Amino acid sequence: MGNSIMLVDSSSAAREVLTRRLQIAMPEIIITSCASATKALELIEQDRYSLITTALLLPDMDGLDFCRSIRSSKRNRYTPVIVVSSDADQRLLHEGFNAGVTDYFDKALGFKAFGQFIKSFMERNPDLCGRILYIEDSMTAATVTRQIMEQHGMEVLHVTSVEEAQSLLESARTQRAKGFDLVITDFHLKGEMTGGDLLYFLRVRMHYSQQELPVLVTTGNDETHTQVEVFNAGANDFVIKPLVEEVVMARIRSLLLVKYQYDALLRQTVDMERIATTDALTGTRNRRYLVDEGQRFLSSIENGWVLIIDLDHFKRINDTNGHLMGDKVLMALGRLLNRRFNDGLPARFGGEEFVVIAHGPEIPARAEDLRMAVEKLNPVGIGVTVSIGLACVDDHPGDDLNTLLGHADKALYAAKNAGRNQAFVNSRGDSVKTAAQEIRF
Repeated sequence: MGNSIMLVDSSSAAREVLTRRLQIAMPEIIITSCASATKALELIEQDRYSLITTALLLPDMDGLDFCRSIRSSKRNRYTPVIVVSSDADQRLLHEGFNAGVTDYFDKALGFKAFGQFIKSFMERNPDLCGRILYIEDSMTAATVTRQIMEQHGMEVLHVTSVEEAQSLLESARTQRAKGFDLVITDFHLKGEMTGGDLLYFLRVRMHYSQQELPVLVTTGNDETHTQVEVFNAGANDFVIKPLVEEVVMARIRSLLLVKYQYDALLRQTVDMERIATTDALTGTRNRRYLVDEGQRFLSSIENGWVLIIDLDHFKRINDTNGHLMGDKVLMALGRLLNRRFNDGLPARFGGEEFVVIAHGPEIPARAEDLRMAVEKLNPVGIGVTVSIGLACVDDHPGDDLNTLLGHADKALYAAKNAGRNQAFVNSRGDSVKTAAQEIRF
């Protein structure tokens, strides 16, 4: 059971308040509450939990004895345990950590702080349950080791040869299927290819770094030259057979943390890139992104179109209603563009002017639909309209994005000169006509 918390407290009122605080702080978390240690231990043997919180005083067991029982369980021996108490003195703290308590929450801080405390703890101590590709040609060893990993919440896919592993890894990359967080392989396999060959395949052929896809090697040889060979081949770590559960799980969790941190950094990099290329007010892409990526996006599919959308009489809106209201109008239009052209590239070009790059013969019809949708938008009680200019790659073969923007701009001015709230297309021969005349289906 991933992303789940068990809350143990004899007081129904306390359980209700703590549960509500957790739900506010982490709406996605599954919460199981128990009034007794006995009931909690029954559930702990059936499912895995990301975190367990407990009071010190329980009706059927001391809270520290409850923690010791958790540490002797099969599924949750490594699960963090937070004691929620208002009277944890130094002696009790010392005994608690010896019993396996991970941390304490002081009730004197108030229940409101509880949810943020747990959320912060889980962000710093993620639930490390990964998808593992396990290569082992001994079925006896594989069965035992796989059961150990699965008891601790790991998803394990076992194969007996490097060739099978390579096929799965290639499929995960080329078909964008679910990948792996960790590879565990025997170094000396009986087949034609060894664990060393698999490491060469991962590090040299597939270019996976040790952070992107960690590898744990198992070996029955504890000689120094073998250890050096394992590390030189690109392994992150190794364990000696026969495998000891506590040792192998400690190594697995350590390497999954490496993978977790790599993925978190990658997500942060993507988020930062998104922030840097998104217009903060409207949520569309910004001009920088349009300049950097617009030509590539335009050329990525046949029948590309460039649209320039301009809010009619926007200065009047700012002058009459104020700039804050004007900003809300821009925000509403940005949301509409992102929704209507989620298959395209909407960007704020500057001020009240937007550019959309999209593909397909139906784009003139979609531009007309957009124009009519803006008429009905009425953001913050203000009636607004737009003028739209369009240009198609097929009508102007060989022209790049900048030139097409010029063609679309000419169509935009034609729409404005015709009375605004219209969509015009700059078609073949630089002739301009309404989008309604251009609809091709």
